[in-house]
Amino acid sequence: MSAALLAAVTACGTEAGSATGSSGGASGVSADGKPAVTAAMYPLQWLAGRVGGPDATVTGLTKPGVEPHDLELSPLQVAGLEKTGLVVYIKGVQPAVDEAVEQHAADRAFDAATSVTPLPAVAEEEDHGEEGHDHEETGHDPHLWLDPARFATVATKLGERLATADPAHAQGYRDRAAATAADLTTLDRELAKGLATCSSDAIVTSHAAFGYLADRYKLHQIGISGLDPDAEPSPARLAEVTKVAKQEKVTTIFTETLVSPKVGEILAQEVGAKTAVLDPVESQPSNGDYLSAMRQNLSTLQAALGCS
Repeated sequence: MSAALLAAVTACGTEAGSATGSSGGASGVSADGKPAVTAAMYPLQWLAGRVGGPDATVTGLTKPGVEPHDLELSPLQVAGLEKTGLVVYIKGVQPAVDEAVEQHAADRAFDAATSVTPLPAVAEEEDHGEEGHDHEETGHDPHLWLDPARFATVATKLGERLATADPAHAQGYRDRAAATAADLTTLDRELAKGLATCSSDAIVTSHAAFGYLADRYKLHQIGISGLDPDAEPSPARLAEVTKVAKQEKVTTIFTETLVSPKVGEILAQEVGAKTAVLDPVESQPSNGDYLSAMRQNLSTLQAALGCS
């Protein structure tokens, strides 16, 4: 491992900021008289918008371009949580949201991770950050939206939750949840087919956000950092990733949209590889939506892994 790669660790960082937006008036109803739903981050906002449709008002806590792990809630957002009808979140992704939900909306919260069987959190010896948020508190990897099959189950469960909360529009919620689940099932089949025959299965990623995708489609994820994108990888971890990437003849080091690519770029130079963006879909894409972002990820993976 070169001195340049080691030095890059200290320059690594993420874009941070706080989001605007709160939902709800009194008794969980928005200003337009519809049930108020607050989604913690983009993939959940996308899902809630699809399932809620015209019958609910969905707002998000995390602005586009903000690393969701870094979100700090404003007093206005916290006040909004006290009024919203339902908070859709995943415990373990955003510490500020977890704390606010526990204090102000525990009885109106839908933790998407409770709808599926989650993957265990990255083992301590594999969670290579020096500092960062502690995902071990939940005991599981929270990035479940990167498995469309699991996300389809979340859609169905969310539809039932909204149908129970708003019986007058129950059938609409259930129908839209079924349609969304069908779209996610189609996406899952596309990914499975597209990644079935590849010359390599190793993906070197900025942080270990892609465990669900790797598990679902039989890939081998090698995270430079652990589950937390803010955590800085140790020199030992950087040396290990460099060694494994060379052994696996990795041709592409994957960077992300919201995380500094510097370490990945220097690692690519060390390995003799190129870089490409693999989107963890933690923020709204500049073009398209969750589905299109995941299909772009499929194309990126196929090119990098030599899939036929």
